[in-house]
Amino acid sequence: MDGVNARARRSLGVFRVVVLTLAAAYFLIPLVSMFDFSVRFPLTGKVDANAWLALVAPDDSGRLDLLREGLFNSAVMAVMTVVLAVGILLPTMVLVRLKLPRLSRTVEFICLLPLTIPGVVLVVGLAPIYAVISTKILDANTIWLAFAYVILVLPYVYRSLDAGLRSIDLKTLSETARSFGASWPTVLFRVIVPNVRSAIVSACFITIAVVLGEFTFARMLARTNLQTSLFQINLSDGQVAAVVSLLCLGLTTLLLVALDLVVGLGERRRARSARTVSQEDA
Repeated sequence: MDGVNARARRSLGVFRVVVLTLAAAYFLIPLVSMFDFSVRFPLTGKVDANAWLALVAPDDSGRLDLLREGLFNSAVMAVMTVVLAVGILLPTMVLVRLKLPRLSRTVEFICLLPLTIPGVVLVVGLAPIYAVISTKILDANTIWLAFAYVILVLPYVYRSLDAGLRSIDLKTLSETARSFGASWPTVLFRVIVPNVRSAIVSACFITIAVVLGEFTFARMLARTNLQTSLFQINLSDGQVAAVVSLLCLGLTTLLLVALDLVVGLGERRRARSARTVSQEDA
């Protein structure tokens, strides 16, 4: 029996190594190809770092100005989208769970609906609204795309917050805080938010990644964000566009790693708290 178990463990270990190797190759080969393209001139094959140095060297063509504008707009829109999406959805979900549980399915359906609608269709529907916003309410500044991005990230924010709220006894926490005289804003910000911090961080990181990678909305509404600026740069210098794309992929990877670390830290902290409570009760 021990020999069979040992062989099974070895087979499982080999299987894991093979799967991880294939997954690593699937993700790394395109990145290596992009890096090779960024340092090797396509026509002559000459290897140099001019495309990387172009990001910090003086530029008279306006490419870096376009890139800076796109990066700035995307960063501002990412912050605005995070604030709007989490700020609207978290109180709504708490209210529905505590006071209006019959509406939970309806809220879930509304939040997940953008997953079933193609981005092009959303843009076509939002184009007349943004035409009015640009001329009569606000202006044509790109950052107002954040309102559309809230719709785009609703499913991801909802799923992250839903997982966090399911992991705690929301009704008991809120009723206990209210019994001690806490107001509803105090219950939300000082009781509920600390207990779902990892879910909020998860929602924020996913939102940032989605906004930084969004192209369809900005392109079809003639706005400048990071992806549209990369598209414009690629038309004149594909190597510089490849460099910036690599940097963006690196930033996204760091965000996902940070997300995994934060979520893991939150789970370990909750596990330690649960063990402490069980030991005290014993």
